[in-house]
Amino acid sequence: QVQLVESGGGLVQVGGSLTLSCVVSGLAENTNAMGWFRQAPGKEREFVASISWPTGPAVVSDSVRGRFTISRDNPKNMAHLQMDHLTPEDTAIYYCAVTSFIRITSDQKKCLSPYRYDAWGQGTQVTVSA
Repeated sequence: QVQLVESGGGLVQVGGSLTLSCVVSGLAENTNAMGWFRQAPGKEREFVASISWPTGPAVVSDSVRGRFTISRDNPKNMAHLQMDHLTPEDTAIYYCAVTSFIRITSDQKKCLSPYRYDAWGQGTQVTVSA
């Protein structure tokens, strides 16, 4: 059974940086992408970034493009989210997810939907203080 564990969250000041990591155990061979979503209190879960697995392109949301970078570490079954120039609007619980249903190369718009991902981590809190 696939399990995802996020780490790296915490409290950071405006303009600071954090790197989130997600390690996946029991990764299915048909996994096509690993993604990051976030959810702030009272808001819906929002797409942040997704990267093809094991190879291929990534896609990043407009709200974080130029500030956040997603990467993968295939031998370790990990994905990372480097977050720079953080703002209070980035405060949220960040979740890692995997999907075997869609491919970024052919279904980029579908990658933005949390309903297309079939396994999730428990989340890690990121708080950006003004």
